Amino acid sequence: QVELVESGGDSVQAGGSLRLSCTASRHSYNGYCMGWFRQAPGKEREGVATRYTGESTSYYDDSVKGRFTLDHDHGKNTLYLQKNNILPEDTAMYYCAAEPPPCRPTMTETKYTFWGQGTQVTVSS
Repeated sequence: QVELVESGGDSVQAGGSLRLSCTASRHSYNGYCMGWFRQAPGKEREGVATRYTGESTSYYDDSVKGRFTLDHDHGKNTLYLQKNNILPEDTAMYYCAAEPPPCRPTMTETKYTFWGQGTQVTVSS
């Protein structure tokens, strides 16, 4: 069982920056696939960024490429989503997800077994 706890959500103005954190309860999630998803009011949940923690390559949705950066700290068991040049359309509840190995990084939410409770990001113009 993996417990994921997100934090860092806030209300920010467009053009600002924010860093979301996702801390996992396991001793190590090395080898897991992890990602961030978001759900805006009235919309379906969508993938934002994902990576296989055994590698350094991250994958991003086109809507956030060049603005968001995914990173993780094995020592702290934490996955980060650095958000720069935030836009009003980035307003959503953001969720962290994890899938144990074997896995492939994917934006498909049904491929992830463990989910956090979410952290709200609200962007004003």
